[in-house]
Amino acid sequence: MKRPIPIILLALFFSISSSAFSQKLAEVHDFSPEEKGVAYQILKDVSYGSDAEQTMDIYLSQKAKSFGKRNYTIVFLHGGGYYFNDKRQEERYIEPYLKKGLNIVNLNYRLKRGIPLATSDLTHALNFLAANKGVYDLNLGKVVVTGFSAGAHIATNVAFAQNNPEYPDKLDDGIRIVGVINFSGPVDGLDVVERVFTEHENEQYKAVGRALFPAEGYESKENLAIYQPITYFDPKDPPIFLWHGGLDDQIPAKTFERFVPLMRTNKDLRIYLPESRHSPTKDELEKAYIEIFRFLDGL
Repeated sequence: MKRPIPIILLALFFSISSSAFSQKLAEVHDFSPEEKGVAYQILKDVSYGSDAEQTMDIYLSQKAKSFGKRNYTIVFLHGGGYYFNDKRQEERYIEPYLKKGLNIVNLNYRLKRGIPLATSDLTHALNFLAANKGVYDLNLGKVVVTGFSAGAHIATNVAFAQNNPEYPDKLDDGIRIVGVINFSGPVDGLDVVERVFTEHENEQYKAVGRALFPAEGYESKENLAIYQPITYFDPKDPPIFLWHGGLDDQIPAKTFERFVPLMRTNKDLRIYLPESRHSPTKDELEKAYIEIFRFLDGL
């Protein structure tokens, strides 16, 4: 007859197990290039829709499950005014997550066809991953959406709108966004942003402005509100990490004026650099990710 395991040893075992599965991301050793190469299976240009631009790169990590409650799926969306760029051009934003060993989705979305269509693609992509969970084995119950500029705007809007019954694009059951990381993405004042681009002296900027919404003239306040994160922001929304610069000439600082006072002191984190511009420098980005991993550890 086997002797029962003493209670004190069981308690010690579960204490050690809990500690192992609660390792803080900020304290995790960064992969070397060789370690990163071994740890990841990389699936390039996975289609999540019928359009050629609806593709994503999926980075599946052997290490991700070891993070336990911090086994986040990071979904990143590039910037470019809903008009330029693709997922290959802003990989500096996903590199810090790759060094930690997190699962990552680097997402393309449809360009030059307006904010509404581009925004819907994040929902399409996440629902596709949920429908194919057996193939990709991502933790969709702990999704962190992030992006730069236009991509950050999409990520923030979709995350905040999920608990609003009037928002048109719903995520399927089993998908839960637990955090938002926004670099220079609009949270309010889309009318200001529209005019910054439409009235710009640069012809490329003007083209961006005209393509934000597929209609003649400036967009109505009612339609703008659907795609402004501040419209949906409430105490039950996931925490947000917000980075923006005071000298941003594309997303002016005044577009944050109504949003920032609403941020929750016990959940949200803001980095505001008065002398910084739209895109963070290498040094600014490195410092931001130190705080981002602390932010993720607190989710």
